[in-house]
Amino acid sequence: MTNLLNDLKAAAQKRAAYARTVREIENMPLDVALDLGIYRGDAHRIAHEAVYGR
Repeated sequence: MTNLLNDLKAAAQKRAAYARTVREIENMPLDVALDLGIYRGDAHRIAHEAVYGR
């Protein structure tokens, strides 16, 4: 039972990190995104790789 709760907590933390990362990328100023080589339309893909790996 403890493992299930720990797994659920870890999944919720990853989901929150994913959502936060998407939001930060989408709201990033265009000049900053271009300087970093980031296309803001790829925010979901970038966030998924950052949080969950490839």
